[in-house]
Amino acid sequence: MLKQRIITALFLVPAALAGLFALEGTAFAIFIGAVICLGAWEWARLSQLPQLGQLLYPLAIALALWSAWGQPHLLTQALWASAIFWVLALILVISYPKTVGWWRCPSRRAFMGLFILLPAWAGLVLLREEGTFWLLYLLLIAWVADIFAYFAGRALGKHKLAPAVSPGKSWEGVAGGLVGTALLSLVTGLYLQLAVTDLLLLLTITLIITAVSVLGDLTESLVKREAGMKDSSQLLPGHGGIMDRIDSLTSAAPLFALLLLSWGGSLL
Repeated sequence: MLKQRIITALFLVPAALAGLFALEGTAFAIFIGAVICLGAWEWARLSQLPQLGQLLYPLAIALALWSAWGQPHLLTQALWASAIFWVLALILVISYPKTVGWWRCPSRRAFMGLFILLPAWAGLVLLREEGTFWLLYLLLIAWVADIFAYFAGRALGKHKLAPAVSPGKSWEGVAGGLVGTALLSLVTGLYLQLAVTDLLLLLTITLIITAVSVLGDLTESLVKREAGMKDSSQLLPGHGGIMDRIDSLTSAAPLFALLLLSWGGSLL
């Protein structure tokens, strides 16, 4: 398993970094769109759609992406739709298993996927239009949060975050992730030589996105639990599927883009 993970990572990481930072404009939108469409196929499987539905679902997502490309107002609307959706998702997650009936309905899970996949693409596309810096910063939030949460959870984790959804996550892990990304924002603020007000703004946005990324992770974990699947697929040998790798970004990307573009004008 370890050898398989390493081999996959050796191919995956350079390809991902090249696509994210070397491409721009239409090429970047197509690259991210391809990733999202693969995730859509996985989501159709997680939604337990029939075979035809598993084929038509990613095609419908691809058509929606193509229709939205080049129309900034649609991309912005997708970000706002995402913000509303993730508030509802938070309610559904924290009230589980009382809301188990919602999560077990294939059509509802498929419908949820629209508000997870489409805004994630929109958020990444809009961030890339601002350059590579904030796209990199978003990825660093996700990576730093994961690393700090992992070690804090292992060392201190005693209080379960959502035992019915993901037994391995703890409040101490979440706190560790928040500490890690807070440090990231302070280092970034010093690097950019931000004024105190802008530094506090960056810190606030960063902490919000860190918390939201946890929600994205929990949401996919809950969908996989109800689908009876450990991984979203085996597209990435040793690493599971696309959704397993981007679950936190599906919530973080659109909301980070929304907050940065609506609040963070002074940071851009």
